[in-house]
This record gives sequence, C-alpha cells and structure tokens, in this order.
Amino acid sequence: QVQLVESGGGLVQPGGSLRLSCAASGRIFSINDMGWYRQAPGKQREMVAGITSGGTTTYADSVKGRFIISRDNAKNTAYLQMNSAKPEDTAVYFCNADMKTTRWGARGLYWGQGTQVTVSS
Repeated sequence: QVQLVESGGGLVQPGGSLRLSCAASGRIFSINDMGWYRQAPGKQREMVAGITSGGTTTYADSVKGRFIISRDNAKNTAYLQMNSAKPEDTAVYFCNADMKTTRWGARGLYWGQGTQVTVSS
C-alpha cells in the first residue's frame, strides 16, 4: 500500500509563515510529479504548486512570490513553504503524487488526506 501523509498545518497570523510536509511511504518504485492543492469551504479544489522529479516548479498566480514548493527525493517528501500568509490562504491543503509502485506497473495519482491551514489574527 502507498500512503501520502501531510503535516504542518495549523493556525498562522496574517503575514506569518508555515511549512507543510507531504511524506510518501509504502511500496514505491518511483515518484514523478508532486503537487499541493487546496480547498476552501464552498469552493472547488485548486492547484497551488507543483514540482517535477527534476525540480521544475509551477505556481498558481495567487501564491507566486509567497509560497515555495520543494522536495527531497531521498525522503520521498515534498514541502510547501508558505510565507506572507493571507486570510484567503485558509483552506485544507492536500498533496498528491504521480507514482509507480513497481517498475512495470502503471503510474497512478495518489492523494493525501489533507491538513487544515487557517490564517487569522
């Protein structure tokens, strides 16, 4: 079984910082792209940031210049450094990963359970 577990969520004041982690575990052969998404109450899930296995990154316009996505391939872990947090960043943050569990198996997209981030004074 493969599992993605997010951590690091919580309450942060406007202008503050928070670092989220997403650790993949289980039977993993390779991990391609990893990403962070978020879903606010009453809204659709939206992409926040993505990173390829080679380190190429992409960001939603709303977080460019404030959030930084990174990964540690040796640890099968992705990170989201959230800086200059705004109340509109409040949401449940999910990570996903495009992975293969065996050399010859098909790639699959896996999701974590999410971690709550609340930006409020």
